[in-house]
Amino acid sequence: MQNTPPEFVAAVDLGSNSFHMIVCSLKNNQLQTIDRLKEVVRLASGLNADQILDEKTQLHALACLERFGQRIHNFPAGSVRIVGTNTLRMAKNAGEFLIKAEQALGHPIHIISGIEEARLIYLGVAHSLSSNANLRLVMDIGGGSTEYIIGANDTPLEKESLHMGCISLSNSFFKEGYISKTAFDQATLFAEQKLEPFQNTFNQKNWDEAIGASGSLRSIAKVLQTNNWSNNGITKQGLEILVAHLTQHKHINELNLPGLDTDRLPVFAGGLAIVYATFKSLNIDQMTISDGALREGLIQDLVGRLYNHDMRSETVKAVTKRYRIDKKHAKRIKKTTHIMLSQLSTHYSWANDETCMQFLNWAADLHEIGIDIAHSQYHKHSAYIIGNADLAGFSQQDQLLLASILRSHRRKLSKTIFNELPSPWNIDAPYLTLILRLAVVLHRNRTRQELPDFEIQLVNSKIILNFPDAWLTNSPLTHADLILEADYIKAAGFKLEFS
Repeated sequence: MQNTPPEFVAAVDLGSNSFHMIVCSLKNNQLQTIDRLKEVVRLASGLNADQILDEKTQLHALACLERFGQRIHNFPAGSVRIVGTNTLRMAKNAGEFLIKAEQALGHPIHIISGIEEARLIYLGVAHSLSSNANLRLVMDIGGGSTEYIIGANDTPLEKESLHMGCISLSNSFFKEGYISKTAFDQATLFAEQKLEPFQNTFNQKNWDEAIGASGSLRSIAKVLQTNNWSNNGITKQGLEILVAHLTQHKHINELNLPGLDTDRLPVFAGGLAIVYATFKSLNIDQMTISDGALREGLIQDLVGRLYNHDMRSETVKAVTKRYRIDKKHAKRIKKTTHIMLSQLSTHYSWANDETCMQFLNWAADLHEIGIDIAHSQYHKHSAYIIGNADLAGFSQQDQLLLASILRSHRRKLSKTIFNELPSPWNIDAPYLTLILRLAVVLHRNRTRQELPDFEIQLVNSKIILNFPDAWLTNSPLTHADLILEADYIKAAGFKLEFS
């Protein structure tokens, strides 16, 4: 969140096939696209059998990101959203790559789940394509995953991300570009099997209009139109003609298809198999094409955050409602954390940071959701839910941060749990956790009675709490809880003093 929205915003999509960037001017909550950049990187082709992203592909990707970075390096913090998708979700060495990639771009990169990718794709399409359809099916084929969404207006209602993409299918069934009818049939069957559990959900009877939103779908539509095999997007009849044409050739280089760009050629057969399987499985007759996709959805989501409509806050509200949290208690916890942050803000930048306060607020709201599973060790259940749920608006890093705070908000504290967090959270999160812990301890009696005015100081790893005279003497249970808390945090190298 920012007090004054920036003049320019940007979104970068580190896809498994291509990297995309969109730059927009922002005035009075109105966006105008002023620049688009795209480079084919084929990140997914750099993954080996052990899910390690090879050095050659990394260097190719980083060279692209250096060029992207030149365009946005002067943009202020919070004005750029960058996400990684399927390949970076899978790569075991993604963390090492992200460090170098963030240096090249000058802004943080977040890895998003397939379901979050689907939500953002739908958001991009909804803002890019005017449609009178009551319900629309949106499909997006990436290099390593394919997303399906049914939605109405701006709201996605059903979302799914399947582990198949134009690169993964091309590499698996059309090795080195060789084509055959048998290989295409096998690729189509593979895609149909992936779709099988969801074919009733996304079947044509459940929506009014089908929309395609990716390079593969745009490429297929362009080929069909150029060859007069379809005059309105992608049709089932046109696909049948294109598939028959493709399977008459032995190699992708023999296709000689007017309208097919050369950079799309190596992954064309895999993308076509996915589209063909989708049309068959979901009984689709015709699909229109949208220019909007993930990057446009990212921009819309970013603008929402800048204008205080953060989807993550909406998600937290929904989760707290689902798990029936004590809202009044959470409100008391938040009030006390704000008092502490206010006192510490003159000496510590993180205590004055709106993002830190935002995550601390969410942690206060969510810290007891695990009680709905079991009272014993409920903090572990809270952390597991937040770390593994599909939470709209949250990246994997966001969820890991929240889960780490929730896991550590009571009982023994270990700093090692924060080591996996990206900078600066690996340093700041333990302090946010300490503040939440102290607020929880001070409100353990869960009464409406206000806490007295107190002072908090933080000197290196020592926390000092000062209460009014005789207050601790008259509050023996809280006094005992603070003694126990001092013992709990000692193992993490912190010292708690109070009087």
